[in-house]
Amino acid sequence: MTKIKFNNSNALFFNTLRNRVDQYFQDKKINHTGNFHLYLKSIILLSILIASYIILVFFTPENGWISLGICAIMGLDMAAIGFNVMHDGAHGSYSSKKWVNNMMSYSLNLLGGSSFMWKLKHNINHHSYTNIEGMDDDIDIKPFIRVHRDQKGYWFNRFQHIYGLLLYGLTYLFWIFLNDFKKYFSRKISEFTPIRNMKASEHIAFWLTKIGYVGLFLILPFYFAGVVNTLIGYAVVVFVTGLVIAIVFQLAHVVEDAPFIDTHGEDTKIETEWAVHQLNTTFNFATKSKIVSWLLGGLNFQVEHHLFPKISHVHYPELNKILKNTCKEFNINYNEFPTVLSALRSHLLHLKHIGSAA
Repeated sequence: MTKIKFNNSNALFFNTLRNRVDQYFQDKKINHTGNFHLYLKSIILLSILIASYIILVFFTPENGWISLGICAIMGLDMAAIGFNVMHDGAHGSYSSKKWVNNMMSYSLNLLGGSSFMWKLKHNINHHSYTNIEGMDDDIDIKPFIRVHRDQKGYWFNRFQHIYGLLLYGLTYLFWIFLNDFKKYFSRKISEFTPIRNMKASEHIAFWLTKIGYVGLFLILPFYFAGVVNTLIGYAVVVFVTGLVIAIVFQLAHVVEDAPFIDTHGEDTKIETEWAVHQLNTTFNFATKSKIVSWLLGGLNFQVEHHLFPKISHVHYPELNKILKNTCKEFNINYNEFPTVLSALRSHLLHLKHIGSAA
């Protein structure tokens, strides 16, 4: 396994920031984990999923456009469950109780993904080695999307800013039926990161998840709603889910001026401290929008999340104030786009620039 080390010998910035954040929670006398607002949001999102499923499968509307509209809502809701419920649970920030966090993280298994694989891929690789080639699996969408100059380019990458959003709609489908299996059988989370030996219970959970998902979202709907209706509706659901998930990630890390590092598989020491590397490679967007923040589970506060992944997203707006002041004090650049559209524009321009250089 390739070893990446950061220069944390004099991590004065992060030590100062962490002390201020800890002091905030002490002064407010509140926990780092979720609160009533998160629990209520979870109930709302899970209720929408259940209601949408029941209506589409057992009471299929005769009007096809209504059905497609419900499918689109269901796709958006599934992404929101991932952002709000699963994400906090998998990071251990949903609740102070471990069993509750584990239960919330398994909402990903309900939606066909593997929480086991995701925790290794996201919590360890992505958070530790953000935008580092061969370590951060989230930037490995080649050959179809080239995200930085060190990745091999192909002639079709010149058009990636045009077909990119369409391709993102397949993200969720590939995740469930291809990427999880690729990791499972290759025993690798990323190019230079092997998977530890899985327990028997983890093997069983993986296969029960995949079989159960096919039964719940394909076989059962085939029987009650019909094969054609199911395939059309399912295509809408997974496209919306994949598009939303992919865009949220891309706007946070794959934009203009975002640095990428290629170690070429060699042990490497990064000359900045880990926290500064996170600030350099991570961008916030639309943090003033309460609607965006509610739907995305605070993942538009991506900088705060990367620095404090074990703190629930319900606290990010307050952490944002502390972080901005500390960055200003230490003369460290803080990256943020004011709106979703401005971040999306930067992402597409980045794809165009990198693609044209292929």
